[in-house]
Amino acid sequence: MSKINLFSLILIILGIKMSLYSQKFFPYEIKEHSLPNGLKVIVVPYNSPGVVAYYTVVRTGSRNEVEPGKTGFAHFFEHMMFRGTEKYSDVEYNRILKLLGADSNAWTSNDQTVYHIVASADALETIIDIESDRFKNLKYSKEQFQTEAGAILGEYNKSAMNPFQILNEEMQKLAFTTHTYRHTTIGFLEDIKDMPNQYDYSLQFFDRYYRPEYCTIIIVGDVKFNQAISLIEKYYGDWKKGSYTPDIPVEPEQTAERFKDVKAPNKTLPYLYIGYKVPAFDAKNKEVAALNVIAELLFSETSELYEKLVLDEKLVDFISGEMPLDRDPSLFRIYSRIKKDEDIEKVKQEIFKAIEKLQNEQISPKKLNDVLSNMRYSFLHSLDNADAIASTLAYYVSVAGYPQSLDEFYSTLNSLTPDDIQNTAKKYLVKEKRNIITLTSGGN
Repeated sequence: MSKINLFSLILIILGIKMSLYSQKFFPYEIKEHSLPNGLKVIVVPYNSPGVVAYYTVVRTGSRNEVEPGKTGFAHFFEHMMFRGTEKYSDVEYNRILKLLGADSNAWTSNDQTVYHIVASADALETIIDIESDRFKNLKYSKEQFQTEAGAILGEYNKSAMNPFQILNEEMQKLAFTTHTYRHTTIGFLEDIKDMPNQYDYSLQFFDRYYRPEYCTIIIVGDVKFNQAISLIEKYYGDWKKGSYTPDIPVEPEQTAERFKDVKAPNKTLPYLYIGYKVPAFDAKNKEVAALNVIAELLFSETSELYEKLVLDEKLVDFISGEMPLDRDPSLFRIYSRIKKDEDIEKVKQEIFKAIEKLQNEQISPKKLNDVLSNMRYSFLHSLDNADAIASTLAYYVSVAGYPQSLDEFYSTLNSLTPDDIQNTAKKYLVKEKRNIITLTSGGN
């Protein structure tokens, strides 16, 4: 290796290490702009010659479905937004994307609906044109609406025997009595069945939430900031701001453990799903950060529990834990698929023991540092293309409202101590905040 190459490598390594411990963790420049109508724009120039990722983040998910009998509409619009406008029909929209060689899709979750396109950077104005048009001027008939509503019911029925759909539905209903997290993204079955009758409400839902103040455009890749902003202002500048703000119900504090045994409609291996009530995402909240670390400490493939249950005793096919970053208080989630029904209780108790050990025995600073280092490097390693970068920013924008929350969150992670981990486990991973679902064969 030449001296120049060695010196360059040292500078790169030093740069990465500095970024890991500095206030700014995200390794690329973020440029922002806001239109008078409330639309936010984020541009991240990235070395992806000739390629651009274009994301539209709508800060509306199943959380926003506040009226009884009207669940599933955020997910419904993930489908309807491809139905076309007077200017660009659905056929023409798809023809343009195909001509561009673009990849296009969307997803919906509790807190967001995200539409994304990856295409040639030369096609940026065309992308902005067709995307702005459908967000401003979506048009569909009652017949088209009812056809799509039937497709949603088909999607639900297709997944009805999926153990994870059953687990998630049952857990949301068990853990939440009041908040809109009580229903999953696809909605309650009875509401989906009634959806063909809700054409007028669908127009109201679109009018409420598909407004500039609810949206953020994220452009990552081979893009010039000034050019992008000029195009955004040209095509989105006349988009009218709305006035609707949903009244999201507050979930009462849980004070006792809840349990439900669910019988699957078909034969299945037993599943165990445990959910602990935890705070909403706050990038500066040490407890939120600590819960993310706890998920790695207890349930990653390098954890003692994984080694015992999966590798040594072979009681389970898998076990995982996660702390989702949600806008409102939600659940710390633990999933496991167990090989035999008679081992459900044993596996459950092993999970409780691992949690109690963390509560009673403080982890070493070295162990904490190792976990944090792995989380940081894994995250940075994932940012290897324009689409991945845009997707990551979309997540933080949707839950926090601003991209700098990513840097703030990793700064909070870096500030954690073994005391923070232990105290957070004692506060949140406790019986009175616990919800348990078991899923076994035996349903009709």
